[in-house]
Amino acid sequence: MSTTTTQAPAAGPGGPVGTVLDLLERSRGGLLVACHSSTASERYTQAHLAALRAGAALLAARSAPSRRARPRSVWEVLPTVAPELTEWAVFFAESGRRRLALERGSTAVTARDADDLVRAGERFLELVRGTLHLPCGSPLPAELTPVGRG
Repeated sequence: MSTTTTQAPAAGPGGPVGTVLDLLERSRGGLLVACHSSTASERYTQAHLAALRAGAALLAARSAPSRRARPRSVWEVLPTVAPELTEWAVFFAESGRRRLALERGSTAVTARDADDLVRAGERFLELVRGTLHLPCGSPLPAELTPVGRG
């Protein structure tokens, strides 16, 4: 087993604890915003952004700053840092493409799609916390705010 899969957030160039914890808190906050969003598209967008922050927290904890010329997405880099989360990276890369189409107005999501992404985002956040050997957070509200169609 690689030592990179068992490292907790550490101070230093690979991932300052404050940045990691801030991103995790912002991820949870985004999920809470998603739970109380009034539309499915807003819920979907907020849930995806929350997952993105959780992924960024893991990268902040485990990655050294890169001098690469080309920026890479969290979902592209995540499998190299946490191979056990590759399926999640693929899933959220696809939801990211859908989120962008949603923001352009070229697609729509149902309330079910949005609610499923909120639940997936919450599960992913807890997996990231566990990967970083941090305690689990308190669960999100059991009831999501009802939204109309769209």
